[in-house]
Amino acid sequence: MEAFLIKALQLILALSILVFVHELGHFGFARLFKVRVDKFYLFFNPKFSILRLKKINGKWLIKLFAKNPDDHLQNVLDSEGLPKLDRKGKPVKVPVPIEQLPEDDWRRYPKTTEWGIGWLPLGGYCKIAGMVDETTEILQLSSEPQPWEYRSRPVWQRMLMICGGVIFNFIAAILIFAMILFKNGEEFIPLENEYLGYNYCQTALKYGFENGDRIVSINNEKINTKKEVIDLLIIEGKQDVTVSRYGQAISFQVPKDFGEKMVEAKEKQFMTERIPFVVDSIVKDPLVYNVRLVKGDSVVGLNGKHLFEFKDISNELLLCKNKKVDISFYRNGNFITDSIVVDENGKMGIILKNPVVFFKTQKTEYGFFASFPAGWRLGVETLSTYIKQFRLVFTKAGAQSVGGFGAIGSLFPGTWDWTAFWSMTAFISIILAFMNILPIPVLDGGYLLFLIYELITRKKPSDKFMEISLNIGMFLMLALLVYANGNDILKLF
Repeated sequence: MEAFLIKALQLILALSILVFVHELGHFGFARLFKVRVDKFYLFFNPKFSILRLKKINGKWLIKLFAKNPDDHLQNVLDSEGLPKLDRKGKPVKVPVPIEQLPEDDWRRYPKTTEWGIGWLPLGGYCKIAGMVDETTEILQLSSEPQPWEYRSRPVWQRMLMICGGVIFNFIAAILIFAMILFKNGEEFIPLENEYLGYNYCQTALKYGFENGDRIVSINNEKINTKKEVIDLLIIEGKQDVTVSRYGQAISFQVPKDFGEKMVEAKEKQFMTERIPFVVDSIVKDPLVYNVRLVKGDSVVGLNGKHLFEFKDISNELLLCKNKKVDISFYRNGNFITDSIVVDENGKMGIILKNPVVFFKTQKTEYGFFASFPAGWRLGVETLSTYIKQFRLVFTKAGAQSVGGFGAIGSLFPGTWDWTAFWSMTAFISIILAFMNILPIPVLDGGYLLFLIYELITRKKPSDKFMEISLNIGMFLMLALLVYANGNDILKLF
């Protein structure tokens, strides 16, 4: 339960930061072009808001747990003085003039933005004056465009206002990556330094890999990191693989849809490092386990079998619960045999040495200014990898693996680690930027598509077309939200 709460808190904090940054992008470009922003909210606020504040006549006014004000709408009249009706036969209503609003209504002061925090943590919004969105009745904008409105601005300015959220999310990811690199540097273990090779998932073993293989090249391209393996083999669909197996070069081909097969098999990891079983310390009561191992001992045999790798030994221990077994190990270069008691959990009372000490890493340090181009590179690489990976969503297995908030939350560690938190926040910021630029109505990319159409044809899409498109887009997004989170719920069972 504690791990679940920590993951949930990290998810809420990360999304809150990123939603704020995203909406700040829209706000920033709107104010840059002298366009009013009516409201800026973190989280949605149906019926009431946790916090509302606005600067009026030079003073900040604050309301806590305040009910949202009434709409104060009036009928739109046609040329004959009769109420105008919409397509469904309902009267079209628009806000009453601000001078008719109650004295304490903040909408009487439209020149300043109302800031707030809603109670429904599913996003946020930035309501730009004169912009048609999913909350706007088209005929509410039947008056002439005003100088402070979005609709009065040239296309290129409206494009920047629309893309502001995506731009800010990408910049935020770059800055986060840069600061992580500045603080920690960039460190990895080259594949050639993993002298014990790797253990592979069942799908990989099915198509030619063997545990202990060390990947040398893919499609004749020399491979240096695990990330390169994942990018080329699983995401890009490369097929020709050469591995080093028992000192010999072995080549084989995997299927073109190898990535899809991994997703279909619900594999969590393609490859994991094989690490030696070397003792670092003993539990407090060694007599319980009859253990005579000491720090630095390297286990190479168990229960009469020649085993030296952590996973193989762990699996063998699970088969020997509550038994006394023979054990072989090296101590200061001397080969020793002994016996040990395995407990009911398949453990023998020792703590292993950190595997990092066995493999030589490659590390690059970055100064403050050098960290920014490095952060840009990492941001571009992350975006490129995600775009290539996105194709898997359109396969049957990929569609079934689409997840919602639960899937995103599971990416965070079960213990609080600030480096891991900020790394994952930067990654989600990249995803948020990419998903928002997709050409789907109600997303930023949908609005951008309409603006590109206007730029090319020199005329705006009709109000009716905009209304229908936004309704379709909203339906699609709600359906996707239900489907993705429904997948999360099904996975629990």
